[in-house]
Amino acid sequence: MGKFEVQNVDSVKMYKIRKTLEELTQQSGRGTELITVYIPKGQQLHEVMTQLREEQGTADNIKSDLTRTHVVDSLSKVQQRLKLYKKTPEKGLVVFCGALPREGGGPPGSEVVKIYEIEPPKDLTTSLYRCDDHFHTDILKDMLQDDNIIGLLAIDAKDAGWGLLHGDKLEVLKETGSGVAGKHRQGGQSAKRFQKLREMELQYYFNRVAHITREYFIDIYKVKGLIVSGPGPTKEDFIKNEYLEYRLQNNIIATIDASYSGSEGIREAFAKCSDILSNFRMVEEKKIIEKLFQEINTNSGLGSYGLKEVIEMLRNNIAAMVVISDNINMSRIEKKCKRCSHVEEELIEQGKRIARKTEMKSQKCSECEAMDFEMTDQDLIDFIALIASQTGTKVEVVSGKTEHGVMLGSLGNIAAILRYNPNRG
Repeated sequence: MGKFEVQNVDSVKMYKIRKTLEELTQQSGRGTELITVYIPKGQQLHEVMTQLREEQGTADNIKSDLTRTHVVDSLSKVQQRLKLYKKTPEKGLVVFCGALPREGGGPPGSEVVKIYEIEPPKDLTTSLYRCDDHFHTDILKDMLQDDNIIGLLAIDAKDAGWGLLHGDKLEVLKETGSGVAGKHRQGGQSAKRFQKLREMELQYYFNRVAHITREYFIDIYKVKGLIVSGPGPTKEDFIKNEYLEYRLQNNIIATIDASYSGSEGIREAFAKCSDILSNFRMVEEKKIIEKLFQEINTNSGLGSYGLKEVIEMLRNNIAAMVVISDNINMSRIEKKCKRCSHVEEELIEQGKRIARKTEMKSQKCSECEAMDFEMTDQDLIDFIALIASQTGTKVEVVSGKTEHGVMLGSLGNIAAILRYNPNRG
């Protein structure tokens, strides 16, 4: 597979954006009181501030006292936050703000105004202001889609298969039989006549494959490249005789010799094309997990897994890279005594954190027995990224949906590749 090298993909930043958008998508206002502001790259902030002040004047006319208060407070908070920026960030800025229910719920009027700022992963060209009963997240969600979509065609004289690689997902789209007779002629047919019939069938099959390939990779999906694979010379004949539409013909980035065609050939082609697709996140994640398991399986002492062990390695600056699944779904709760500053922490599933925080508040400080605490909770991946930034450790967030993500799941969804073997004397 060649040298192990991770491409420059900030997987933690992308994870944070995805997680924030998931959270915001689930929120709804009691009225049209949730603010969405998209500030495109290069727009002057004073123009946005002027618009927000005008909107605030309009908001004074809202009939509902509660909705009016929420909208005015949210607009004020957005303006205050924008004053902290000297200029619009390089790729633009998106701000979401609104009165949202307190943790654990509560009656109308108990909501808290919360604000979220996101610097988009790509250049933002859309200017948008909305005051609605939901946040408008679709533009940002579209930005998270991987632009680099690659089409896969696995073909031989018996069958063909089509696949798509985008982001961390390999998808088999379709497979079809050729209907072409085998190379051995039927009884009673002359060799020449049989050969001519077979060539006609093959030509019809190639035209059918070309038509389906165009439908998938031009009409439905805008692929950035096409990889053609399969056993024997069939794929070369198909390419050489230019059955493909010219845009696809000119977009072939590789041909791969494979043992299979059809859907099995699509999976085989992906397994063989890691060098070609080295910029794709799925291939990078595959390399990371394979490197991790190599360290674990060879007992080199450079592979570590298990939540508590990995955090210990991270805190002691032994971990070179922490690999964590995006479906780990855990939080870190910190309980700090206001009298003696003693800190207790607990790592817990996110769905159980509210009940556990309430329980921890009711328990005395283990050091001084005081009952006055400061409680905080943080997404586990955010917490790990924070420690890693202090120790120079690389953090890779991988998809839990892929085959290699499932392998990481068998280790508890978190593992580390170490700088050195801590058990070596």
